[in-house]
Amino acid sequence: MKKYDNFCKALNNLKDIYNYHEPYGNVELTGLVGLFEVCFEQSWKAMKEILEYNGYADAKTGSPRHIVKTAYQAGMVNDEMIWMEALVSRNNVAHAYNEAIALDIVNATKAKYFQMFCDLKEQLEKDWVSF
Repeated sequence: MKKYDNFCKALNNLKDIYNYHEPYGNVELTGLVGLFEVCFEQSWKAMKEILEYNGYADAKTGSPRHIVKTAYQAGMVNDEMIWMEALVSRNNVAHAYNEAIALDIVNATKAKYFQMFCDLKEQLEKDWVSF
């Protein structure tokens, strides 16, 4: 599954976020926010592709919010609230020129979003993707 493979590559890149520490330079901060954004985009698109493949008709035209909610109902993700929080962070990426917003995104990624993405990958490998 192409979207799943893209998600796995993005998650692998996201782990580099732990190689950087405050104070961040402008380019570092922007890049770290970008790593989160790409991983989030690839994660919901992978969920969409897999849900669609497994017969979830709602997944065909769903927004990221709808896909996350469907994935939660299907048991693909365990914590809907953290995913909704990550969606808000993803929507705030457009405002990452504001250092406080960018720092919030990077700190949240290190504290909880990275693990959230790892949990998704584990769940997909366990119950949704056959190799």
